[in-house]
Amino acid sequence: MSAFDSFPLGQPAFVTNVLDRAAHLRRDDEKLFAMEQKPSSRAYVIYRDSLLVKRDGDKTRALLGIDEALKSGANPGTIFLGLRDGAAIFGMGLAQAAAEKLIGREDFTVTELRGMAMQGAIPPEELSAIAMAKSMVGWHQRHGYCANCGTRSAMKEGGWKRDCPACKAEHFPRTDPVVIMLVASGEKCLLGRQKQFPPGMYSCLAGFVEAAETIEDAVRREILEESGIRCTDVQYYMTQPWPYPSSLMIGCSARALNEDVVVDRSELEDARWFTREEAALMLTRTHPDGLAGPHPFAIAHHLLGRWVHNKS
Repeated sequence: MSAFDSFPLGQPAFVTNVLDRAAHLRRDDEKLFAMEQKPSSRAYVIYRDSLLVKRDGDKTRALLGIDEALKSGANPGTIFLGLRDGAAIFGMGLAQAAAEKLIGREDFTVTELRGMAMQGAIPPEELSAIAMAKSMVGWHQRHGYCANCGTRSAMKEGGWKRDCPACKAEHFPRTDPVVIMLVASGEKCLLGRQKQFPPGMYSCLAGFVEAAETIEDAVRREILEESGIRCTDVQYYMTQPWPYPSSLMIGCSARALNEDVVVDRSELEDARWFTREEAALMLTRTHPDGLAGPHPFAIAHHLLGRWVHNKS
């Protein structure tokens, strides 16, 4: 199955959620503990930007039994992600020492999540739950101490909260909003590239929404700051959870008011206009100059593909 089959237009990675989050169970510690002991319960095990997977012959399996996860070195503290077909699904972390012990093993391996997803090695319907696990595990690893008084905090409510025993402050996971936008001027669209992109790859411009800023203002500001292009007619398209570490990509389109590009070299290596015909070739990796658009895994591909195919 190709990436285009795995992520058809309008369906980037991490958006197909098959779990019932069952938030009403998060405060029932006794029931959550009992569910962890059930043979039907499963877990996704996260190590930094990677995932612990089980090798079954030529195939890999990301959803592990709780015993499998623990025997592989996963941390016993579990995060309740929700229910799938009545079975409990948890998220678990893996320490560096445990990950290093898996090197050379034939039954388990730690593999970079983005690469596996882009290659279609993980069923697309599992990616939303994995994104949830990755974001939550990362949050607990980075926020073990109270931001108010510095005391070590404790995991509560199935991992969806941390409480400070000293000052009684409550801490909750955060999601950072990011605008990502396709700016067009007639039959041309604006794309940029960062230095870390693969050679020849261009994508949509993006940036974090700042405090007390609307989505529309963030789109206009980021485009102006990075490319010198003023825009209007900001329209919402769709969102994509992005667990790097925990963002929500807010896909938008906008209409340019000028075409003189002034690149902010501290943010971008290049930014330029592409015709609709060029963009179509870039999406299919058939551009004669070797230029390429964003991978179907990412919402940027779908913003660009929508503009190419809608012809508006």
